[in-house]
Order: sequence, then C-alpha cells, then structure tokens
Amino acid sequence: MNPALRLALRGGHLDSRAMIRLTLILASLAPPAQAVTHTFCWRGAEGYRIEGHITYPDKAQGWLITETTVTGFGITGWRGDSYLGQWSLKDLTPETSWTLRFDSQTLTFPMGGYREDGTYQAWNAGGFANDCGDPGFGFNGGNRAQDVCVNGIFIDESGVPADTPLRVSPDPANPCGPLPMSSLSRRRSSVG
Repeated sequence: MNPALRLALRGGHLDSRAMIRLTLILASLAPPAQAVTHTFCWRGAEGYRIEGHITYPDKAQGWLITETTVTGFGITGWRGDSYLGQWSLKDLTPETSWTLRFDSQTLTFPMGGYREDGTYQAWNAGGFANDCGDPGFGFNGGNRAQDVCVNGIFIDESGVPADTPLRVSPDPANPCGPLPMSSLSRRRSSVG
C-alpha cells in the first residue's frame, strides 16, 4: 500500500505533497463519469427541420433535465437539404437565450410554451426568435408556436403548433430518418 495512504488510514497527518498524492490515488480509483446521449429531430413547417443531440449525466436519468443539468447539447438547422446554421453549448454566452427542459423518463422535450409549466424552450432564440446572432441559428418553443431563428431573423413560416411533441429519435445515426425523395437533388441520366 502507498505510504501516504497508509499514514492517512492510520489517522496520521499529511503534508501538502502527500495530500496531492493521496488525492491523485483516490481519483484514479473513482469510476469514470457516465453520460447518456440522445439525438432528436424537430420537423417544422415548410421543410424546416432541426437535427440535434442532448447529453446529461446518467445519474440524472428519471429527472427533469434543465439547462443547468445538461452537459452537451447542439442543434443544426436545415430547410430541405440546405444548411441554415447551428448552435451548441460551446457557443453559450451570458447573453444567449437558453432555457431547456427534457424529461429523461419519457425521453421528450415538454412543449407548450409556458415557463411556469416547464414547457418553454429557448435554444439560442428567445420569445421573439430574433436573437440568434448573425450568423446564427436558434429554436424557440413558445406559447404561440415552435419556430426557428436564422441569422437574427424570426422565420415565421417554420412554425408548428406550440404543443407539437418532440421526442428522441429511435435511430441515433439518422435522427430525422431518410430524407423525402422530393428534397433530394434530381439527376438525369442519359441513355446512349
């Protein structure tokens, strides 16, 4: 057994170097932190969609996950096959509109748009969905609708009803599933 650990176990006193060694030994014995990651797909109107991911500590399973619990989060916006932008926790600043609620039992984001009910979402887009930055991208699940912000502009046509469910994807590798054929580029083949 390590002499510093033996001394500590016998109730002896440790100098600062021994304390550091003891801390490192104990840290190396601790199991690694585990996390749970889910992917999700939001489908808005007029071909708008978001592919995203959420990560939180596995010890938080069964809890309501909030912006203070989550350890990883990111969204990427699309309209058809056109990239609109993205946002993730690495982009978080004190000015960012950032409210998140995720039910880790039902694997859903509560929707409806009311803060007091825990059904409001603001992922880099506040209540007017016009504060996502330029360039920028964000999502707002408010009480009027769920919609997106692109480059600081509220995109009204992306809106779907406020209480539209948002669940995790059953296929983490492809959260929104295959793209509809109508959104793929058309290619003509010539027969010679």
